[in-house]
Amino acid sequence: MGERSALVLFSGGQDSTICLAYALAHYDRVETIGFDYGQRHSVELSCRPRIIDALKHQFPHWASKIGPDRVCDVSVLGEIGETAMTSDTEILISENGLPNTFVPGRNLLFLTLAGALAWRRNISTLIGGMCETDYSGYPDCRRSTLDVQELTLTRGMDRPMSIETPLMWLDKSETWELADELGGPRLVDLVIEESHTCYLGDRSHRHAWGYGCGTCPACELRANGYNKWLAKAAA
Repeated sequence: MGERSALVLFSGGQDSTICLAYALAHYDRVETIGFDYGQRHSVELSCRPRIIDALKHQFPHWASKIGPDRVCDVSVLGEIGETAMTSDTEILISENGLPNTFVPGRNLLFLTLAGALAWRRNISTLIGGMCETDYSGYPDCRRSTLDVQELTLTRGMDRPMSIETPLMWLDKSETWELADELGGPRLVDLVIEESHTCYLGDRSHRHAWGYGCGTCPACELRANGYNKWLAKAAA
């Protein structure tokens, strides 16, 4: 069997960090791609190189698998539509039932660009942290959306292209559990200390589960999942 390779959509958040560890545990060569889309803060982007460096040093058996990392400028997403993710706007539920943190077309564009890079790098598997168990209802995180996108990439690239979503059917407590299974306390601590999920970009408040404002939807999901995982582990 030849070398198995994967390209991870890596934002610097909790979910994509765990997906990167998953890829390193299951593939021979792993590359990463991130996106600067004009988000209201750049905290996640600044976390990315620290996480990659920490993975190399704390998990030396993974170090040789880690390939090039790229960040793409797709700030046009912020220019063509204001959302609470790209402007200083209060986080609310919109009339359509979606939170105003939803950035239309974001994952579709990310996956298209990742697919193009994967084609050039001779990689046929994209890995993303999309999930529809504990999530904000974003339609481009649903597996049904990704199945269609997978087919579109395969047809458009004229090469088999798969989109792997290790977290799709896990709630946040199970995501923390997966981190522990993949790398034990060292990986859990790395996720806590180095990854960032808070919508407001708050790195001034340190909680047991990591940094964040503690009140935005992303922080609440992360905190509730962490506490549920601890309770389950202690039972």
